[in-house]
Amino acid sequence: MSMNETPSGDRLVIGLFGPRNAGKSSIINALTSQELAVTSPVAGTTTDPVRKAMELLPIGPVVLIDTAGLGDQGELGELRVKKTLEELRRCDLAVVVTRVTDEPDAEIGILELMQKRGIPVVRALNFCDEGEPPEAVRRAVEERSVIPPCYVSARTGFGIEELKQRIIETAPKEEEKNLLAGLLLPGETVVFVVPIDKAAPKGRLILPQQQAIRAALDMGAVSCVCQPETLADTLGNMRTPPALVVTDSQAFSKVSEIVPSETPLTSFSILFARKKGDFEALCEGAGAIGRLPENGKVLILEGCTHHRQEDDIGTVKIPRLIRKVRGEGIQFFWGHGRTMPEELAEYDLIVHCGACMLNRREMQYRIDAAKEAGVPITNYGMTIASVLGILPRALEPFRL
Repeated sequence: MSMNETPSGDRLVIGLFGPRNAGKSSIINALTSQELAVTSPVAGTTTDPVRKAMELLPIGPVVLIDTAGLGDQGELGELRVKKTLEELRRCDLAVVVTRVTDEPDAEIGILELMQKRGIPVVRALNFCDEGEPPEAVRRAVEERSVIPPCYVSARTGFGIEELKQRIIETAPKEEEKNLLAGLLLPGETVVFVVPIDKAAPKGRLILPQQQAIRAALDMGAVSCVCQPETLADTLGNMRTPPALVVTDSQAFSKVSEIVPSETPLTSFSILFARKKGDFEALCEGAGAIGRLPENGKVLILEGCTHHRQEDDIGTVKIPRLIRKVRGEGIQFFWGHGRTMPEELAEYDLIVHCGACMLNRREMQYRIDAAKEAGVPITNYGMTIASVLGILPRALEPFRL
């Protein structure tokens, strides 16, 4: 991702679903006016989800996901369908694609699944290469669904502009909440504490830090960025104390000792806990750390894959901190990227990353899955603050 590109976790996610050979890949190409997806008359050409980031005005940045066809057969086919259905948990909008010649029940199952998941749906009936179908065909199609279809032809371009417009009209209209909303006023100063150590990417800041600084700029606040080693001098040189200090969670201990108790303090990871999912559930999950049994099982989940440093936060630091307060018998397990274990009930606690690379819908799905399994879930920042005994202070800014 380039530094000027909107992060995938902040893009509206639009998934294309339907039976094999319905022309989903061709519609992706038609919507983007590019040959992005491989197309073929052979059913099952798309075997894994394919993602394309683009701008769809007036919505803005979106991700289009081309999925393998539903109804695939055999062992490999079932795995492809499983991968396709996994994409539902991150989709803000679904485009269900079928052929105009398909049987009336070709899309019923997938439409019911979308409804159950609460995902807005647009229907596209492809292969209308001669234009709008005869009235009798249209009547039969429209009688079997409450969602009016768009008649399109990916080959000729017929109906593609109407499909775009329908997507724009159906897309969720939730207003994006500023990451620092309610914590700062225009003109106030926020100090961001950013360690530059082995875990820091060379020549740039990590995504949560970038986004927090941008959020402060967007709301007209004044940003001051420093390292933990220069924090005391930074605060001492200020005529007026900052309205908020936000630190990397890994520097919580040192920073909390330097920042006066009357100055609000939290972390980047806790900011993202509020932005991405069920904040109260994650707060409650942090309390489960103190109740872990001596041989408890902790699942650590990260929403991306990255190069592990020698003192990596997820594989080294957090296990070390939890074992320090709950004993060496605590067992740790890990999950990385877009997949997560299907069986969660065997764990005593789930500790999730800040989810900067996941959209809110997917993070909420993960929280709901933990709730359904009866497993408390929290995130990195809350875990570190809890183990250090400063969680109440780190949460105080959100209760003002």
